[in-house]
Amino acid sequence: MTEIFTHQPVLLDEAVDALNIKADGIYIDGTFGRGGHSAAILSRLGENGRLIAFDQDPEAIAAAAKRFADDKRFEIVHENFSAMEAVIEARGLSGQIDGVLLDIGVSSPQFDDPERGFSFSQSGPLDMRMNPEAGISAAQWLSTAEARDIARVLKIYGEEKFAKRIAFAIVDRRDETPIETTMELAQLITDAVPKKDQHKHPATRSFQAIRIFINKELEVLQQTLEQVNTLLRVGGRLSVISFHSLEDRITKRFINKMSSEPAALHDLPIRNDEIVKPMKKVGKAIKAGRRELEQNPRARSAVLRVAERVS
Repeated sequence: MTEIFTHQPVLLDEAVDALNIKADGIYIDGTFGRGGHSAAILSRLGENGRLIAFDQDPEAIAAAAKRFADDKRFEIVHENFSAMEAVIEARGLSGQIDGVLLDIGVSSPQFDDPERGFSFSQSGPLDMRMNPEAGISAAQWLSTAEARDIARVLKIYGEEKFAKRIAFAIVDRRDETPIETTMELAQLITDAVPKKDQHKHPATRSFQAIRIFINKELEVLQQTLEQVNTLLRVGGRLSVISFHSLEDRITKRFINKMSSEPAALHDLPIRNDEIVKPMKKVGKAIKAGRRELEQNPRARSAVLRVAERVS
C-alpha cells in the first residue's frame, strides 16, 4: 500500500495575494510541491488565465497530473525552476508573465517520507535529492568527500559550530563501514557533538547543510532570481517564500539590488526620477501569524518577500 504524504502550504493567502492576480494573467508556480499554491492561483484565474508550474520531483509531477489533469489553464513542467527562462522563452512568453511564486526548500511530502532521506527522525536511505533521478545522493557524496570539504559545507550551509568534529567523525566511520541510512548519520552526529541544544536535535544543522549542498539550492535560487525580470511584464510580481536565513538573504539582496540606485551613479548629477530601477519592493517582509504557527509549526522560519517589475 502506498502511503500518501500531504503538504500544508505556508503563507498561502499572503503569497498569492501578493501576486495581485488578474483573471486573464499568466503565472508561474516555480515549486509545485503538492499544488497548494497552484490551486489557490487557479481559483482566482478566469477561463483565459494560465498557470505554468515547475517541479523537479517525479512524485510532484505525478501528483500534478492527477490533480489538474482536466484543467486546460494548467501546465506542469518536470524541471528545476532554474530552467524557467528557457522554458518560458520556448513558449514565446518572455516579458509576458504576470507573476512568479517561489516556495523555497523541502516540501512536507519529501520531508515526511523516510525513503527520501531528508529526516533524521526516521530511518531511511541517505539520499536527500529533490530529484532522485539526477545527481549524487548524500550517501555517495559523504563516502568520498574530504573531511575539509564536509566541514566547509556544514559550516557555510548549516552554520554548524562543531563542523570539523562532525566531518572527521564521518570520515573515521566510513573507513570502517559505509554510512548509508539517515539514522546512522544522525547518531554519528549526535555522538560527535560535545554540547547539545536542548531545543534542537544535534543533527538538524548538518542535515540541512548537506541537503542544501546536494541540491545546489542557493546557487539555483540565485540563478533563478536573475532570470525573473526578463520573464515578468511591467507590473508583474515576484513572490518568494524562504525558510532558511541564507535563502532569505539572497532574496533580500536581489530585491534591494534591483530596486536601488546603481552604485556607479551615486556621484553623477542625475535626478532620482531619471534613474531607471528595474523593480520595486512591495511592502515589508512577511512572517506567519500566530494562528498559522499553531496549525503548522514548520511555518515558524518562513519569510515572504515581494517585488514588482517597474521598467
